[in-house]
Formats: sequence, structure tokens, C-alpha cells
Amino acid sequence: MNKVAIIGVGHTKFGKLEEKNLMDLLCDASLEALNDSNTNDENFDSVYLGAMCPGEFNHLSGIASALVDRLGLIPAAADHLKNGPASGGSAVKAGFHAIASGMNSMVLVVGGEKMTHISTPGYITSAVATLTHHQAERRHGTSLPSLAGLLSRIYLEKYNAKLEWLSDIAIKNHRNGALNPIAHFQKKIEDFMESAVKKGKGNWNTIYEFLSDDNSNPIIADPLRLFHICPISDGAAAIILCNGEIAKKFCDNPVLITGIGQATDTHITYEREDITVLNALRVSSDQAYRMAKKTPKDIDVAELHDAFEILEAVESEDIGFFKKGEGARAAHEGRTEIDGEIPINPSGGLKARGHPLGATGVAQVVELVWQLRGEAGKRQVSDAQTGITCNFGGFGNNIISILVERM
Repeated sequence: MNKVAIIGVGHTKFGKLEEKNLMDLLCDASLEALNDSNTNDENFDSVYLGAMCPGEFNHLSGIASALVDRLGLIPAAADHLKNGPASGGSAVKAGFHAIASGMNSMVLVVGGEKMTHISTPGYITSAVATLTHHQAERRHGTSLPSLAGLLSRIYLEKYNAKLEWLSDIAIKNHRNGALNPIAHFQKKIEDFMESAVKKGKGNWNTIYEFLSDDNSNPIIADPLRLFHICPISDGAAAIILCNGEIAKKFCDNPVLITGIGQATDTHITYEREDITVLNALRVSSDQAYRMAKKTPKDIDVAELHDAFEILEAVESEDIGFFKKGEGARAAHEGRTEIDGEIPINPSGGLKARGHPLGATGVAQVVELVWQLRGEAGKRQVSDAQTGITCNFGGFGNNIISILVERM
């Protein structure tokens, strides 16, 4: 199997980007990655594009071939991959296999979504809910936020955890996002509270009082409130992959993808033996660790899929960092801070960096590349040499793990 190297990355700002359409965002991220990799349009064999709902949200179906044409990469092969919120991770996996197998020498992987222009936010929730089982869940009004609320309630009771510990994850990720110039939210939760006080909307003594106030932080899916859930975002991210043998012809500091895994779980959530266990993550991360010949103790930094803050807690356990039931407590104790035992989501995660569905899996890899290159600025993890991602599809029924390390 060929070594697979990342030689260039690109990342648009995430947020409400009214002046850009989806194709603009995909092109911007791709061109930045091309520039970063010192490649040109003659180098590319294939393009793999991850986007969950370009047809539903943007009336675009031939999006991968359209991007190849617009970038001037013809006759490169083009594939559009859809795997829910893990579409970006699936695109990275496809690009990895193309290089590792020897089928391709150079590929562009890009993920993106344009969502904030939709006037009815409930439409997005409904569209994402099509990931759930129609007969057993969706027909009864189940949505991903409702499943996250259920998971939170069971986790808090089963492991004697506190809702404030999930709030600590949000506080951490907003603090990290404030250090990330391309994040959707570049503002600490403390700053939201201070702004609300100045506007006369309340007077809270602690941040936990602010986060438990129904007006400042309304309940979305009990017990989860607004600040426990990621925003609706626009954005795109891209990486350039090539055979590791030629990587240093293009850049001085390539990063290797040394492990990758993917696994599924039951489509109906209630059929799982224990809803607090993400078996697909346990399997996919174990596959990635074994391929890379690493263990969780070897990981210096992680980007986990915190669409709901309960997920960061549970994922941090099932990816191997903490024992079952200790993830939320570990965040509360500061063990997942940028300078902590295992820094998680220095980018701000989905909570603060944002979550343009198809972009997320690629953006997680981009952040780890910046960390391993030492290019993450104020959010830099000290001497990061290895990193891992969790890109969460459906409600944990299709998960991809990607492990990277310095070359």
C-alpha cells in the first residue's frame, strides 16, 4: 500500500456567508489548497467532493463534475459522496484509497455546504432527520436534536454526570473558537453573557446561571439548550493528497494519513444495547489505530464531532481517551483544553468553528494538518505530532476515523 500524504490544505471562513454560493465556497477552498500544495491543473487524477444536501439546499446535483470544470481540472475524474454529516470524511476516505491503491497519484478532496440562506431553519432539521429510520423514528417526529437530548438525559443519569459539565465543553470550544479567525463564532460565551447584561437582558452572577436561563439559553431538546448545539453554517474545506514518495517535491512539511477506519451501527437507535456506547466509533477508531500502529495514548490532538456537546463527551470515551462515563468529567476538569492531557477541538469544534455538513470531515483534517505543521497560531497545541478525527454520520450509525501524523 502506498503512503498517502497531505501536501496542501484550504479552508474558507465558516458562518453566514451571504455573498458566496456553494460553488464559490468549494472553489475558494480548493484554490487555497492548490496554492498551498504548489500544484497545478495538470497534476490531478481525481476529485472527491463531500456534500450532504446540495440538491435539496442549492438545486445542484452534478456538483462534482461542475467543480472540476470550474477549476480547470478536466479530464480529472469526479465523484460526489453523500454520507450525511460524515460526507466529508467519506470523501477523504475515497481519496485515501485512490492514492494508497496506486490508482491515482494526486487527488483533490473537498467538502462543503451552503445552508444559511434557507429561510425556514426547520427545513434543515427536517432534511437532516431523513438520516433516521423512517418507520421507527422519523414518522414519529424524531430529529437528531431529539436523539441528542435522549442521549444526554440517559448519560447524565447513568454516569452521575452534571449538565454543567456539558456546558464546560461548550465554554471550552467557544474559547478555542475565539482564537480561530475562520470560525463561525469567534466569541467566548462569557462575552455573550456580558453583551446581554449591557443590553439589560439579565444580570447573572455566574456563567452557569446565564446558561441555565430560559431566555438567554432556551431549551432546544431537553436537557440540551441553545449553547449545547452547533450552529447552521456555510463553508468549505479542501485537502490535496498524493503518493508519499513524491510529497516533498511539492512541500517541505507533508502530513501522512496513516490510519483510517469506518464502521456502522444499527440504523434504529433504540435497537442498540446501550445508547451511550458508540460502537461504530469504537470499531472505526480501532481500525485506524491498528493501521497506523498507534494507540490512543499516542495521540496529541483530536478533532471530534460535537454537533451536540454530549457527543464530544461520549466520543472522547469510545475513541479511547477516557473510561466510559468519564468524558464529561474530564472536560470539566480541564483535561481536554489546548494545554491539557488530550486537547480536543482546538479549532472550536462544530460548536464554534461551525458545521457546514459536508465540509466538517475535511475541516477536521485541515485543522490537524495546521496543528502538526505548527501553523495553528494562538490555538496551537504544543509539539503536536499525531492527531485523530471522528466524523459522525447519522446518529452514530456511520462513523469515520482518520489518523494523521507528521511525515
